[in-house]
Amino acid sequence: MTALTRPARPGEDDAAPRPLPWRRMAGVTWRQHRMTLAGVAVLLGALAVWLWTAGTPLHNTWATAAACHPASSPSCQNLISAFDSTATNKFMGSKGAGGVLLQLIPALIGAFAGAPVLARELETGTFRFAWTQGFARWRWALAKLVLLALALAAATAAFGVLVSWYYQPYEGVGGQFLGLNENTPFAYGFSLREVTFPAWTLAAFAIAALAGVLIRRVVPAIVATLVVYAGLAFAAAGLLREHYLAPLATTRLDLPGTTTDWVLGQWFTKNGRFAFGGNPPSSILNQFCSSGKAAGPSFAPCLSPHGYVQWTSYQPASRFWPFQWIEGGWLLALSALLIAAAIWLVHRRAA
Repeated sequence: MTALTRPARPGEDDAAPRPLPWRRMAGVTWRQHRMTLAGVAVLLGALAVWLWTAGTPLHNTWATAAACHPASSPSCQNLISAFDSTATNKFMGSKGAGGVLLQLIPALIGAFAGAPVLARELETGTFRFAWTQGFARWRWALAKLVLLALALAAATAAFGVLVSWYYQPYEGVGGQFLGLNENTPFAYGFSLREVTFPAWTLAAFAIAALAGVLIRRVVPAIVATLVVYAGLAFAAAGLLREHYLAPLATTRLDLPGTTTDWVLGQWFTKNGRFAFGGNPPSSILNQFCSSGKAAGPSFAPCLSPHGYVQWTSYQPASRFWPFQWIEGGWLLALSALLIAAAIWLVHRRAA
């Protein structure tokens, strides 16, 4: 038994693939990943309701306390105490189970949405059919990854706006002059704002997509994504973020932003030379500070008459949004690089 063969036309194998119909691919992507996108919408919607419920009374008490004049009157002090009490309870809650959950959201969304995009086709073997429907397989991968990334970025950016609204009372301008309980905006929720939240989500999504191509299994790709994401997040928070811009140094004991600036470190000098960092040695405290038990800001007043000068390295609160854009920028570049690597691997290794 023989099979008939047809000679290939000249240049047929090298023919350029047909243009990718983005509208059709949007429909295909929606049908294949609608459950994932629906799950993301439900998760963010539930968290949005929780933030709105917790943030509304917080905003009301903050607005009432900030508007009260004179601030030194007994009635205003009662309002300020009420806000401090409410803010402490809410803020501690956001650093507890709720805060941990919010920090995990970008990783979970990116991992569970990104890993199956390519890994599922490779794991089940359906890529042999699905990626040969008239378009080059790398174009299918490009279209699905780009469309899903845009959808996730839009949803998480909207949620980031709500997160910024929730944290606003803790960072209210001028609240420190009223004695309100405020904190540096760098401390909590930095990676959950409208710039960094979608950026971190896209980074997790890109890591998951690349892991899916490399591992070719959905569940191991998800696990690998969470591990890599955790390492990247700890490196950014602990090593990179404070160096986005050169920190400022001052000898002032009262920083311009008081509680809202990000203090990176403190050290003492004597005669223009470094003396010691952090807390003074106990021998110096016993010699120059009468109580020997001075703490924090009380170090400088008792040591300065003896030639010691306290220096503070800090990032001013006014740099919060520049830091947001810097972090969002390098995460976006990293995501684009990882997605490009995944598409290149699909083009070279999938068949």
